[in-house]
Order: sequence, then C-alpha cells, then structure tokens
Amino acid sequence: MSGIHLLTLLTMLPLVGAAIALWSGKHARAVALITTLISLALALVVWTQLPANGGYGLVEQHVWAPSLGINYYLGVDGLGALMLLLSAIVTLMSVDAANRVHHQPGLYFALVLTLEAGLFGSFTALNFFHWFLFWELCLIPAFFLIKLWGGARRGPAATQFFVYTMAGSMALLVAFLAVFLSTGSMDFPHLTLLASTGELEQMVTEHLGPVMLWLAIGVLAGFAVKVPMIPFHTWLPAAYAEAPSPVTMLLTGAMSKMGVYGLLRIALPLFGAQIAQIRTPLLVLAVATVVMGAFAAAAQKDLKRIFAYMSVNHLGYCLLGIFALAVPAAGAAAQTSQAMALNGVILQMFNHGLTAAALFWFVAMMQQRTGGHRGIDQFGGLGKPAPALFGLMCIALFSSLGLPGLNGFVGEFLIFRGAFPLAWVAATVSILGLLVTAAVILTVIQKVFTGPVPEHCAGFPDLHHSERMALIPVIGLMILLGLLPQLIVESVNPTVVNLLAHWRF
Repeated sequence: MSGIHLLTLLTMLPLVGAAIALWSGKHARAVALITTLISLALALVVWTQLPANGGYGLVEQHVWAPSLGINYYLGVDGLGALMLLLSAIVTLMSVDAANRVHHQPGLYFALVLTLEAGLFGSFTALNFFHWFLFWELCLIPAFFLIKLWGGARRGPAATQFFVYTMAGSMALLVAFLAVFLSTGSMDFPHLTLLASTGELEQMVTEHLGPVMLWLAIGVLAGFAVKVPMIPFHTWLPAAYAEAPSPVTMLLTGAMSKMGVYGLLRIALPLFGAQIAQIRTPLLVLAVATVVMGAFAAAAQKDLKRIFAYMSVNHLGYCLLGIFALAVPAAGAAAQTSQAMALNGVILQMFNHGLTAAALFWFVAMMQQRTGGHRGIDQFGGLGKPAPALFGLMCIALFSSLGLPGLNGFVGEFLIFRGAFPLAWVAATVSILGLLVTAAVILTVIQKVFTGPVPEHCAGFPDLHHSERMALIPVIGLMILLGLLPQLIVESVNPTVVNLLAHWRF
C-alpha cells in the first residue's frame, strides 16, 4: 500500500465511521469499535514502514493553493508514527470505556471519531495550513463532548477549555502568518531547513524587523496552553473533572500530546535559537509545572482532579527535557545528552498517554459501580471485594509513579539522564516532583483499596470478564515496554538523531 493511500486512508477512515455512527442509533458504539480497531491496524502498518534514516516516510504532496503557500503535504517519521499509534490505542480505549452512553449515542461516537480524525491529521500534516485545520478540528468535538455529556459544571468547563485553546491557536496563527509573509512557505521541512542555516531569521528580520523572538513566544504560548504548562493550565482541572471519563481519556491520553508534539515539530525546529535565548525562564516554568503539578495533586480529594494534576506533573517532565536540550552542543557528550533527553521526551509522551488514559478508565469503572462516587475519601478496602480491579489499577498507578520494570520509568529516566548534564539545577529541583507524586499515588492506594469497606461499597463488584479482557492488553503493554523499551526506542532513535541534526540553537 502506498503512502498516498495509507496516510490519507488513515485520516479519512474515522470521518467515514463518524458519518455511519451518527445514523446508527444504539449500534453507534459497535461502529466506533470497528472503526477504531481498523484505525489501530493501519497505524501499526504505518509504524512498520518507517524509513531507516529517521526522515519522513509515506510522503504525499500535492499543490493546493500555491499562491498562499498551501500544500496537501503528508508524511511521518518516528515521532509522528508513534503519536498515530498512541491516538489509535487511546481512542479505542475510550470507545470501549463508553459503554453506558444512552443520550444520543450516535452523536457521541461520531464526535469521538471526528476527534480521532483530527488527531491523525495533526500528526501527519507537514504544511501549516493543513496542520492547523486538523489542530482546530480537534477542538470542536472535544468542546461538544464536554458540553453535552459532562458533569454538573460542564458548561463553564467546556467554555474555559474552548476559550483557552482558541487563544493559543490565535497566537500560533499570527506567528505563522508572519513567517509566511517573510518566506512564502508554510511547509515544515522547508522552514526547518531555512531555520537550520539562519536564513529564516534573516528573512523575517528583513521583512518585519527584529520580531523573531516575539514570534517564538507566540508559538510557545499556543503550545503551552495545549500541554498545558503552568501558568496556562487552569482550564485543565475543570475540563478533566467535568468531562465524561472516556472523554477525559482522550483529552489526557492524546490531545495533550498535541502540544508537546507541536514543540518538537514546529517550535524547536523553527525557533530553536530564540528558545535558547529564553531557556532559563522556560526551564523555570517547566520545573514549576513538575513541582506545582505534584503538590496540586496532593491537595485534591477528587480522583479525577488528582489524576488531572498528575498529568500536568508528568507532562512537565517532557517540558523539562525539551527546554534542557535547547543549548548548543559543545561536544559529543552534550550531543549524547540531548539525544537521551529527546528520546525520553518522546517515550514519555507515549507512556503517559497510555497510563493516564488507563487510570481514568479505572475511575470510570468505579463511578459506574458506585453511582458516580469518585472522592478519595468515599472509598476504602476495595482490595477485598475487587481484587482484580485492585491488582490491575495498582500496576497502572505504579507505572505512573515510575516504578522500574514498568513503562513509566524508562521515559522519565532518559529525560533526567539527558537533562542533568545540560541543566542540572532544573533537573535536581524537579526530583521533588517525583517524591510528591510517589506520596500521592501511595495515598490513593491506601485510601481506596485498604482499610474498612464503606457501607455503600459493601456489594462492590469486581471486574467482569469483558472488562478484564479489555484491560489486560493495556496493562500488558505497560509491562512489555517497561521491560523492552527498545521496541519503541530503536524505531524512534533515528528520528531523534535526524531532528537534532537539523535544529539550530
């Protein structure tokens, strides 16, 4: 199958499934399950066809509107292909978890599949206009999924989510319009080449004056909202808490990775020199995201809010690795540290998406069994009536903690291993986030699964057979990647080397 057919088919398939699901009524979930399974299979095919040199593969390029610099330009490297795989897995998990959608199921699953198409398009597009269409496409179904199926405060949460994300998008759009006016191009590979030689900054300065740093700040702000990075994070707790848990799985498992992906695909390649200029304040914000995210999680009593702030904390490690490597490499040792940090960031993106989505899936199961309870003090002793839930959820929690032998450890280890030689103060302070996160997770385990069983949980049922069969592959993948991280690293490392070779700090 050619790249032309494969990437286009992968992006269009969820839209076709959405159209069918919209009119399928009570069978909409089955349509969504079939669509997401096929999408996962296609994403696996993409993963097996990556170029060995770490460059873009499965490339498709057609002239769209040449006078505006707009091309239909698709391609994936190890970074993009891994994000496709993550998006496919998380969307499948989300659809499987949404087994009690009775209000307009056709519309619900159509929106989920539309969101999946937006994710696929964002991770395959290599032209800004094309990419921006899919970036914005993700926002619309996410807004309605929160607004129509969320909790009691879903209206304000959805509005805050929409406004914050739209503001970030406008900053991105303005910055790229300036780049286009200066270069006449919106293609990421071409702009990356210009930036690597210093021509991009020269062209922007000739046309618009010394505004390159301000353009970099605008792009960083747009992606900082999506990650999110403190202080641009305030939309996240409400959105994660009020969204239905299967939708929260999509928000944390896939959509938050769009921000980190944007930093790696757009911000560093085009504005690496400017990011290096403001590296110290960016490292301060990254450390704040790690540490304050962990402390905020410790202060919560709602399980969804605990895991929401833990997501902020864990994505802070990605920011730490990204900003730490934004320094000119003085020698082979520094280049090795940069490669380690970047490998760790990409691995952390995948591992966090998988683990965080699983944790919110467990919360959804607990809510279904208790009539909506999710307060950490509303449970206790569930390890006795629900040993399967206890065992599997503890694996996911320990993965989030970064326990050696599970997938969460490897990415964090590589980030810290790479960041210490490059930014040892920031890396050292960030260790506090690891300690607080460990305390938070152990507290969750203690309060939810040990002690006396509350009266309203006396008949708490354990996982039934279909739930176990759905969860076992996810938990198994956490263990597999913890023991054999090279399954991802060996495919991604050529992309890491290729990216670093074209970035200019």
